[in-house]
Amino acid sequence: MCLIVITHHCQCSNTSSNEARVQLNRAVETTSTSCPTQFPLHPSLAQLQDKRKMSPGQKSPRHGPDVILPSSYNDLKFTQIQTRHHDKEPSVIILTLYRPKNYNAFTDKMREEIEAAYAMFDVDDRVKCIVVTGDGRIFCAGADLEIGFGEGSGAETAESVQEHRDGGGRVTLSIFHCRKPTIGALQGSAVGIGITMTLPMNIRIAYKSAKIGFVFARRGLIMEACSSFFLPRLIGHSRAMNAITTGSTYLASDKIWDGLFSELVDTPQGVLPRALEVAEDVVRNTSSVSTYLMKELMYRDTGSPEGQHLLDSRIIYELFGSPDNTEGVQSFLQKRQAKFTGSMDNTNVTGYPWWMPLDILGRPKAAPTGRSKI
Repeated sequence: MCLIVITHHCQCSNTSSNEARVQLNRAVETTSTSCPTQFPLHPSLAQLQDKRKMSPGQKSPRHGPDVILPSSYNDLKFTQIQTRHHDKEPSVIILTLYRPKNYNAFTDKMREEIEAAYAMFDVDDRVKCIVVTGDGRIFCAGADLEIGFGEGSGAETAESVQEHRDGGGRVTLSIFHCRKPTIGALQGSAVGIGITMTLPMNIRIAYKSAKIGFVFARRGLIMEACSSFFLPRLIGHSRAMNAITTGSTYLASDKIWDGLFSELVDTPQGVLPRALEVAEDVVRNTSSVSTYLMKELMYRDTGSPEGQHLLDSRIIYELFGSPDNTEGVQSFLQKRQAKFTGSMDNTNVTGYPWWMPLDILGRPKAAPTGRSKI
């Protein structure tokens, strides 16, 4: 069950697996290791402490030995993102893309910090939902072209090309693999990686006049961050093909984006509050086990109604009588607020994962010992 996310969070472009782990762990340690003493436990999280399998500062087995959970997500020592608890519902974490002088343009450092944050969100039972927004009037202006892409020097080898992992894809997969739902709050324009990073999010809410663009054809590139997988599934092949062929930007309210945004808001200032309202509803009324498994069922389907019926039948059978199923039924019958405490770590779903996990890190290559006899 742990393999997919562990391999994802440790991956790194043009480096070995061990080097990748060192780079990610450095990002995690600079933001987390000092948290138990530096940050007070958020008041509303204190009551959840005895329900967790890990205490602040304890290491997580899911993401390797060096992901350490903080006491609070307020003011962690990130430089290009910011994290904080939602005041009304502290189990909702607000992650803000934060490069105010650069329209929140994406960099490798931002990628590193988002991966580090999501490694913590995924295993922290106190975290129930994440809302991602941008600082200022722009959500994300795409990759920072002044810095460049840091690749394609002309000295590539077959091995370096094979081992390269797109930074945008790494962010996308960290969000997709997270077992907590993410809501995108696009208070302003988003192009390139600025929009592709939102595609795996469970819900996207946008300012109706935000400019949205998959501009890769106008930069001599291809769509990245797994967007060739997500975009046609969200808006259909016809509209997706139009968007990537023209490379044009359109308002979020344009018909071409039908299906991309679940809600459009009249003002930029109204986007985050609305996203937080939705997050509060999700946290208070749904089981995170149910929402995660249903997301996986839709994206990792069997390819046929019959196959899906067999898969549905197995998973729902295993959830009968689970803590969250029992609580969901009892709270309904007793006409009271449900208190879901289940997680993928304390719920026995032997049929998960039902797909073959892919190793996106690559494997060490054996040196030839002689002429092949195959």
